[in-house]
Amino acid sequence: MTTEQYFKNLTPPTRKVDVVLDTDAYNEIDDQFAIAYLLRQPELFNVVGLTAAPFLNERSVSPLDGMEKSYTEILTLLELMGLDDMKDKVYKGSADYLPDIKTPVESDAADFLARLADDYCPENPLYVVAIGAITNVASALLKNPAMKENCVVVWLGGHAENYPKAAVEFNMKQDIAAARVVMGCGVPFVQLPCRGVVDHFATSRYELEHWLSGVSPLCDHLIGAAIAEAESYAAGKPWTRVIWDVTAVAWLKNSDRRFMREKLIHSPIPEYDKQYAYDPTGHLIKYVYEINRDALFEDLFKVLKG
Repeated sequence: MTTEQYFKNLTPPTRKVDVVLDTDAYNEIDDQFAIAYLLRQPELFNVVGLTAAPFLNERSVSPLDGMEKSYTEILTLLELMGLDDMKDKVYKGSADYLPDIKTPVESDAADFLARLADDYCPENPLYVVAIGAITNVASALLKNPAMKENCVVVWLGGHAENYPKAAVEFNMKQDIAAARVVMGCGVPFVQLPCRGVVDHFATSRYELEHWLSGVSPLCDHLIGAAIAEAESYAAGKPWTRVIWDVTAVAWLKNSDRRFMREKLIHSPIPEYDKQYAYDPTGHLIKYVYEINRDALFEDLFKVLKG
């Protein structure tokens, strides 16, 4: 890939593009919003695959369990959206995290991504939007290093660069080895940091109900899940909930900079002590540093209402 093409691929597309979404859909309620936001815009996005990412927290007993639950959740959302014909485009991902930076974890998702990438080129890349631990994407890159020439990776992962222990963010800390593979390989890469940037993209029960309640079974499912999750820890108190993952999809629509602002930085190097290291001679990535919260929620509600 030429340097000129590399930087072109670090700018949001201005045409319809092919997209794969890699998601730990059962982990939180924001993945469901992102999936719906992506699939409800077929005029902009040709979704060629959805891959289930592993996760381990109080909602799962192992990375494998988290991946299996995410796979099922993706299928449930497709049913709610009346998109049963897309179920054959959903792939199970990794059962565990990378053991090191050289060894991929075998999975249907990694095989799918590694194989699919060969159908693209730098001038017509595949966009891989990742909103969970980035194990599947890293495994695919290890299996097919040429993938870095033919893809653009957009990832919601890590915290803002000025945060202490910025790599302690959930998506990143689960699989530091995978983050090091993807962020260090030279693929055109867009980072959306969580704390300090994307955490501004928060909403409330009353805003969700005002704009989406009764619109469709899908919208009722989305707002019901979001409210139930927030009420589980903040019942009787004021609360807002960050809908993190929508922002990663929205980057693909940001050619006019209406949803977010970004800059070029040298790629951070996630370390196993959860710090970022930096190489001033390293390759450049796009780093999102500001979210236009109101403009993006306006677009999200518009898309979900159809």
